[in-house]
Amino acid sequence: MRIVITGGFGFLGRQVADALLKRRTLCQAPIDRLVLADRFVPDGTTLAADPLVDVVRGDLGEHLDEIFARPVDVLIHLASAVSAECEADFDLGMSANLDTTRALLDAARAQSAAGGPMPRVVFSSSVAVYGSDAALPLPPVVSEATLPVPQSSYGTQKRVCEQLVAEYTRRGFVDGRVARLMTVSVRPGKPNAAASGFLSGIVREPLAGLPATCPVSPGLRVALASPRRTVEGILRITEAERGPGGLEGGLPVNLPALMLTVAEMLATLRRVAGDAVADLVTLAPDPAIEAIVGSWPAAFDNARATALGLAPDENFESVIRTYMADHPEAVTAAAPPATGTIGP
Repeated sequence: MRIVITGGFGFLGRQVADALLKRRTLCQAPIDRLVLADRFVPDGTTLAADPLVDVVRGDLGEHLDEIFARPVDVLIHLASAVSAECEADFDLGMSANLDTTRALLDAARAQSAAGGPMPRVVFSSSVAVYGSDAALPLPPVVSEATLPVPQSSYGTQKRVCEQLVAEYTRRGFVDGRVARLMTVSVRPGKPNAAASGFLSGIVREPLAGLPATCPVSPGLRVALASPRRTVEGILRITEAERGPGGLEGGLPVNLPALMLTVAEMLATLRRVAGDAVADLVTLAPDPAIEAIVGSWPAAFDNARATALGLAPDENFESVIRTYMADHPEAVTAAAPPATGTIGP
């Protein structure tokens, strides 16, 4: 089996690649090659040293011939311009998100048409496809049956791509499936340009002894998933078979969400890491950020994900403690031991 991950050296791409390299199988078949395609490949990355890994460096649109030089069995499309980038630069978002996704789908279609295997295409969408319109407010609880009305360029681009994946699947060009990702927290590494990036920053930076700003009201309710749960969801949707007991119909799958307020996140950080760490967070309202993140739903019906055996994180304390255990080099705060009572 030859698997391609776009955005393979991004945060989620590395996580998915690591999981696959530990397993060495996908869909009950051995992995022969794992192709990691990305514009930027960090120097000295250990991923590239694995004998199963091939690296494609550069703009995706310019390297499709290389990616499809040999049959692609599974394409996990994670590469994307992020939310605040797309809002600041409309043309960048349309090119990086919409045009590139269609080009990948067309290349996958061409492979099938030429008698090659039909690729299983997994598209990473986002909770940002939802939004509240004056004529159609969001319901209190959102499911895959809720009409997406995105309120950002990023959300619109993701929604259009969802429809393209559905159409190429309906026509028999690819075997497409869509995973709608919740905001991932806590992400390691440096801040990115995502509007939701602060939902990692208000934990990650204080744990590293650095100040952080919270650009939204503490009462804002959000839907989160840890990196581990997100990777688990992507791979489960990749492997799901069609039909009863598996992936039924053509709808996307909303990954399971841990639902809580920003205030509850900060209170959990204070309980886990202490006052000195939590006091490094400063409230600094940014109406543009709050408008984007506040347009996303924060209460989900997880039934479709549950049917695939997926579950949300237990609570936010477990998310923080897992981050600290996985990234000890990025944590300078000494957390007290876990107690018997764990909150949000």
